[in-house]
Amino acid sequence: MNESESDIKWQTLERHDRRVVGVLVEKAKTTPDNYPLTLNSLLNGANQKSNRYPQMQLDEEHVFDALERLRKLGAVAEVQGDGRAPKFRHLLYDWLGVDKFELAVMAELLLRGAQTIGELRGRAARMEPIAGISELRPILDSLNGKGLLLYLTPPGRGCIVTHSLYQEQELEKLRAEHGNVHVEAPAPTAKPPTPSVASNTAPTDNNEIALLRAEVAALRKELKEMIWKIRVDVDELQSHVGMERD
Repeated sequence: MNESESDIKWQTLERHDRRVVGVLVEKAKTTPDNYPLTLNSLLNGANQKSNRYPQMQLDEEHVFDALERLRKLGAVAEVQGDGRAPKFRHLLYDWLGVDKFELAVMAELLLRGAQTIGELRGRAARMEPIAGISELRPILDSLNGKGLLLYLTPPGRGCIVTHSLYQEQELEKLRAEHGNVHVEAPAPTAKPPTPSVASNTAPTDNNEIALLRAEVAALRKELKEMIWKIRVDVDELQSHVGMERD
């Protein structure tokens, strides 16, 4: 790792805490004029239907409790305002030890969980300019070196990554969903010596199987999101039609 253990401030977080602090980072980058956030703004951001997975239905108590835990950990601070509702801001640059590009990537992973690097690049680019996969890879390598990012599948087409702020039982479940494939870091870029055909057959097959599993898992996740969004749209349409009839 690039940092000594004594320099590391971050630790694993509960799922509500991850959602709340992820919202703080997202809103700081995408709507800076409305940042820091009130408790109500945080609640709306945590429960919003876009750019979130899984969907949550938190209440004020959930968000308040999450803020209290995050404050004790040094990840969030309350801002003294002008006498109105208190506001909150994140301290993740220092808490995680990251730059603005790394934080954008971490925010997307906190808000949506495991995803392919292609999905991650497109989503993180709404917060910081990341032109392509070639620009994303050094960011991922840096986060991996800091222990903040995990490769759930071997690097390559359909590679899936996630953050390492999960609770241990959550991480075990996540690894199981992706075929129990766990990769600490990308494969070296240097070309290795050419092996014999016989010795190379089994590893190639294993890699292909792992990549296929990763692609299937990613497609299943996207399908679940699409079904959920369709249901939401239908509910909203039915509600709108009912109001017009009344």
